[in-house]
Amino acid sequence: LPLKISPTRKKVFICEIFDVYQWKQEMFDGSKQIFEKLTRPDTASVIAVTKEGNILITDQEQPGTKKVFCLPGGRVDEGETPLETAKRELLEETGYAGEDWTIFREFARYSKIDYCFYVYISRGVVKQTDPKLDPGEKIDVREVPFDEFMDILVDEKFEDNDLALHIPVSYTHLRAHETVLDLVCRLLLEKKKNTTK
Repeated sequence: LPLKISPTRKKVFICEIFDVYQWKQEMFDGSKQIFEKLTRPDTASVIAVTKEGNILITDQEQPGTKKVFCLPGGRVDEGETPLETAKRELLEETGYAGEDWTIFREFARYSKIDYCFYVYISRGVVKQTDPKLDPGEKIDVREVPFDEFMDILVDEKFEDNDLALHIPVSYTHLRAHETVLDLVCRLLLEKKKNTTK
């Protein structure tokens, strides 16, 4: 479970992205030790599915890093909701946009960093414009079929590879005449129904 920041915390360092907090945490024997945790803005990504059933993958490179495979996405700016971020990043990084959006997963990625990773699914995305990249971004966009997407999820070059742990997809779950893409959509609908009960 993520380490909770104490209400008695003190901000001891401010960076461009991260802030560092410390506090005195009581131990089981009654003694106290200094605990610390980082905070940072949340991030939002999108599994963007085209009308043909392909999924958008970005091959990204930033200064000082090797090329990696990513979902379109980025940092939630101040005043934005995670959904607004996902829509903005999809358009900026790929030039695609979609109207049908569903929250897929939200989870904490690290126990000692206080931030949430939101993943949305957008169905029926279409190309609307050219990407508008930041000076520190090199991004190539490609459409891949679902089977290839599942392989990319566990590729060591896939930056969001922990996402694979949160995708409840197994070919044994397939119903007769159901495609894998149909399965994902059905599981999403079932999850949405369960969360509204």
